Amino acid sequence: MAIPDYQSCMLPLLQFSGDGGDHTLREAVEVLGDKFGLSPVERVELLPSGGQQVFHNRLGWARSYMKKAGLLDSPKRGVFKISDRGLRVLSEAPSRIDVKYLEQFPEFIAFREATRNEPEARDAGVAVGTDRTPEEVLELAHQGIQKVLAQEILAKILSCSPAFFESLVVELLVKMGYGGSRADAGERIGQSGDGGIDGIIKEDRLGLDVIYIQAKRWQGSVGRPEIQKFVGALQGQRARKGVFITTSSFTADAIDYASRIDTKVVLIDGQLLSSLMIDFDVGVSVSASYVVKKIDLDYYEES
Repeated sequence: MAIPDYQSCMLPLLQFSGDGGDHTLREAVEVLGDKFGLSPVERVELLPSGGQQVFHNRLGWARSYMKKAGLLDSPKRGVFKISDRGLRVLSEAPSRIDVKYLEQFPEFIAFREATRNEPEARDAGVAVGTDRTPEEVLELAHQGIQKVLAQEILAKILSCSPAFFESLVVELLVKMGYGGSRADAGERIGQSGDGGIDGIIKEDRLGLDVIYIQAKRWQGSVGRPEIQKFVGALQGQRARKGVFITTSSFTADAIDYASRIDTKVVLIDGQLLSSLMIDFDVGVSVSASYVVKKIDLDYYEES
């Protein structure tokens, strides 16, 4: 089944705590992962940033909101247990616990109102009661911004000259660690292709191997014949490695062909190209930067 949202985790988490003992979130992840029938892949699925597992994040927020409502206590660092109020709630056998249910408790109402009155939270659309955790809201917003930026990058590249595109390709590969310096990174870039080859770049700073490049500033899909032509040019140079970069996309036949040949050919389509440019700061600049911090529990330990 799909990973449950954080509100759907509330009642199972409270039931898990119903034995009155001390528990850790890691224990809850294991037990409730079984209860929800999550697959091994779902259990380790990460948020887009890769910084935390989705299920762990959602259980963490379910725990936090129930603590705000007084259903759970934290007797010591990294540990939670059910409160007397939480036991009373369980004795009533609710069919579901969610944000609406928690609104009957004054402590939670105070927390909710404090959150809603924060201008930053209101402007960002972060509100108690959504099915997404705050981290998920932030990351989805970030993904949306990145998607629009990627579209703008490709549109701008298509408005530039082929020579500029070839130079951009070299700049990107250098930023990714190939070629050493920009000055000696590439050869024959900007000149007419030699049998399907637009340029050569060193694989490393010492130039122990080279990578042959084909750069196509296209709008239509690149098919298998173009890849075959490039592979033939590589074989003519006794080359073992090549990178075919396009602003558009590759047909399924082209992708299948490249995956089955002995020569190593990496295909970079417009989507991946724009993503790499964003990741390696090529043709983009930082508009704003936000740091998400968490409490350092070790700091508050008294000796």
